[in-house]
Amino acid sequence: MSNTEHGAAINRGNRPLSPHLQVYKPQITSVMSVFHRITGVGNSIGAILIAWWFIAAASGPGQFDFINGFLTSWFGHLLLLGFTFSVCYHLCNGIRHLLWDAGYNFGLDAVRTSGLVALAAAGLMGVGLLIVGWMN
Repeated sequence: MSNTEHGAAINRGNRPLSPHLQVYKPQITSVMSVFHRITGVGNSIGAILIAWWFIAAASGPGQFDFINGFLTSWFGHLLLLGFTFSVCYHLCNGIRHLLWDAGYNFGLDAVRTSGLVALAAAGLMGVGLLIVGWMN
């Protein structure tokens, strides 16, 4: 072991090897990143439900009645409501990431502002879709 490695091993003590969630204060970027990943999984599950609904519609009335009954129940409505907001959030935050990929909004104030704008836009979009859905 070299002197550098030996010194690092001695100075490590009882500290954790890497920082973890108990060390960092949540910031808008980290919270939105976690929710972006969660909504990505939620969108996949929602897409499977919608695909199941279409496949059942093409398969016959028995299969369609089952999935349609599930999706029109209170629990199905709750799932579809969550799916709607999940898609809206994921889309708005994805556009925010595209702006970052293009080299925009890297300043601390711009990052916070774009996060709040993405949240507000997702909320407005979700509420707008709900209103349109209730009107039909």
